[in-house]
Amino acid sequence: MIFDFRLQVFHTVARRLNFTKAASELFISQPAVTKHIHELENQLKIKLFERNGSKIKLTQAGEILLNHAERIFEIYRNIEFDLNSLANRQRGILRLGASTTNAQYILPPILAAFHKKFPDIHITLTINNTEQIEQALQNKEIDLGVIEGYSKNPGIKYTEFLKDEIVLVSSTKNSLVTTGSIQPEQLKQIPLLLREPGSGTLEVISHALKTVGINVSELSSEMQLGGSESMKLYILHSNCVAFLSVHAVLKELQNKECYIIDVEGLSIERYFYFAILQGQPEALPELFIRFARHFGR
Repeated sequence: MIFDFRLQVFHTVARRLNFTKAASELFISQPAVTKHIHELENQLKIKLFERNGSKIKLTQAGEILLNHAERIFEIYRNIEFDLNSLANRQRGILRLGASTTNAQYILPPILAAFHKKFPDIHITLTINNTEQIEQALQNKEIDLGVIEGYSKNPGIKYTEFLKDEIVLVSSTKNSLVTTGSIQPEQLKQIPLLLREPGSGTLEVISHALKTVGINVSELSSEMQLGGSESMKLYILHSNCVAFLSVHAVLKELQNKECYIIDVEGLSIERYFYFAILQGQPEALPELFIRFARHFGR
């Protein structure tokens, strides 16, 4: 990339609000991060962060610079993508693997637009849960995975793709749940659908529930199902509730067939990730990653 590295350091610190995490993400030392921020502040002659012990927050100047930095990086990404696409008339086979949520709700319009732009690239798509997609990647059965969850395999490089929120969903006809808000402890009494073992969604839900003092084993699980579509149809015809990606229930929410139940103190946010083998500089997977991250912007 052709932008000033100090601006990249600032952008990373501003997003994380943590020097240690920024250093880890940038693969440099924490003192180096501090040095770059000081140099940038000296160059601009204004403070970008307010420091209170180990905590930091953006100043008004920092907020303004972050806003501009986001737009600058977007312009650079567009330049890089357009020039690379012009210089390389790509063709070949790209083997994608995706977790069910990504395959059903996120990827189809991206795949259609990608095919329109690169008609000489043939794409195959394997759909499975996160654990199995990672295994297929390690077995070199696919070139690129699009997954969810907290799994961090050292042999795989993960790149953030899209932010998602998992919400507790009930049918509007559910006779057991009559309020839009419940306490975490009430989850133990309500019949609940869960995803199958190995699901990235289940992994994220388990991790989040621990923050409110609940283990998945304590929940009143009525059944485990292997996909969002089957879970939606089940809850629409039962008194069960289910944790689902908000992307999976947009149509049902608009049609007032279901609604979101707020669980006090519980927020389940996650990212979908691109997954590629470490040290695998494949042109087609990188081309698809760049295209997907630009799609819809």
